[in-house]
Amino acid sequence: MTATSTDAVRTSDVPLKDAFSTRVYETGEPGRPAVLLLHGSGPGVSGLSNWREVITTLADRFHCVAPDIIGFGDSTHPDPAPQGFLANAELRVPKLIELLDALGIDKVSLVGNSMGGMYSLRLVQLAPERVDKVVLMGSGGMPGLKPTPDLVKLITFYDDPTREAMADLFRAFVHDVGSFGADIDAIAEQRLTVASRPEVRRSHLGTFAPGPMLTFSPEELAAITHKTLVIQGREDRIVPLEASHYLARHIPAADLYVMAKCGHWSQFEQAALFSKVIGDFLSGSLGDGTTP
Repeated sequence: MTATSTDAVRTSDVPLKDAFSTRVYETGEPGRPAVLLLHGSGPGVSGLSNWREVITTLADRFHCVAPDIIGFGDSTHPDPAPQGFLANAELRVPKLIELLDALGIDKVSLVGNSMGGMYSLRLVQLAPERVDKVVLMGSGGMPGLKPTPDLVKLITFYDDPTREAMADLFRAFVHDVGSFGADIDAIAEQRLTVASRPEVRRSHLGTFAPGPMLTFSPEELAAITHKTLVIQGREDRIVPLEASHYLARHIPAADLYVMAKCGHWSQFEQAALFSKVIGDFLSGSLGDGTTP
């Protein structure tokens, strides 16, 4: 394992079985309650780009682990890539469990963004004893959910992989584009650099190749006993709000938190509120009137 540290974020490459490797970003002290933050599926995404503000904000209370999921960022990109969303999930989620083993983490809370929410639910199914609490943020997983027009833009990004297309996609991720100023263009430029790598393109196209989706029936969700927070921006244009209502309705111990004037990127657009809500939920103080 190789490691570096920048701005309180520790970076390492963790070897896994079968010559796989996972890039990991960590904050907070090992031994604190562990939180595994799983990013979404956007072109050029990484654990750090998705969670930088959250892992630094929560570092005083938790041991935060934000990996580049296999097939993203600087983790291993299988060649050939598995074809289809479900096929990729069935490779990637067990590798996340291997990552926990390699880091010596016996039990962890999960925070999953979009695709990461779906992977969180699958991880709970595969290893329920390894999971404490679950946060699902703008998560898919509802059977029969049709892609929104803006999600189609994400899926088909490589049909027109330009800076303008990337910036246009990111504008769909937020409700108030004006509040970001030039940041959207800067983020788009950074993401495009990663997305332009051939292995990143290969993994993205494999993820969204034809094939079965990863979905969860009401009966499967009813079997999840973990305390769960389902959180979503009310103006989310990537994943419709009905998906979060579905998850919250069928997971027995789930609460639903809808953020007003907020799109798909609640961890950016409502960063302070998002970090407080999930931090209080994970520490057990959400709604009890106390401040940890």
